Amino acid sequence: MSVPATAAPRSSSATALVVRAEARLFLREPGSLFWVVLFPTLLTTILGLIPSFRESSASLGGRRVIDLYVPVGVLLAMIMAGLQAMPPVLTGYRERGILRRMSTTPVRPASLLGAQILLHGVAALCAAALVILVGRIAFGVELPGQLAGYAVALVLATASALALGAVVTAVSRTQKIAGAVGSAAFFPAMFAAGVYLPVQTMPGTLRHIVELTPFGAASQALDQATRGDWPSWSHLGVTALWAVVLTAVAARRFRWE
Repeated sequence: MSVPATAAPRSSSATALVVRAEARLFLREPGSLFWVVLFPTLLTTILGLIPSFRESSASLGGRRVIDLYVPVGVLLAMIMAGLQAMPPVLTGYRERGILRRMSTTPVRPASLLGAQILLHGVAALCAAALVILVGRIAFGVELPGQLAGYAVALVLATASALALGAVVTAVSRTQKIAGAVGSAAFFPAMFAAGVYLPVQTMPGTLRHIVELTPFGAASQALDQATRGDWPSWSHLGVTALWAVVLTAVAARRFRWE
């Protein structure tokens, strides 16, 4: 049986309506907006106000601690979006049967999933831009010297964070479980990103281990691009590999009901 010519336009229109509706709901959630968009900048600002963090250090090659923490703040925005903001929303929809009811309408549940990934990804990227801007204006942190490499690392880091959030959603049947699983992954992710200790200052063995994680590798890639170098292909490769693997796991384990 042939598919009516209006099927594709109707599907596209329905998807656009879902994105607009979810965007309105997302903007009405001050908690999510704060933690995803504002908290990383607030943390970076607090760290930048510490006098010793604004002083050059010979052990850091003449750089300052705050110079290392701007890429960390960027990664924190990705982690907040992927692990703390997105999973409770999607598991809540599943728990309340919204996804099951959507399967009987022209709007497919996949449209809702795509809209959530898009919105949280955009929010994380806006937060990253805000962290970079405040770091530059308030503390004189240099803008990324290798813009193309920085953009590649940023996109891969965002993909990894959202894919990890999709895995949390896939294995969590309720919002409470999603909160618990997300928190269990949240703190190791922050450590790997360098929130507690910049990856560049970690002891050699620990640094090499952390660089095998998506956020440790992304932290190094962003730092290299900030200094004007093209990010190491090994760091980009690790981040990309994690994004692919986590996406595959989420797709395999995800259930609409």
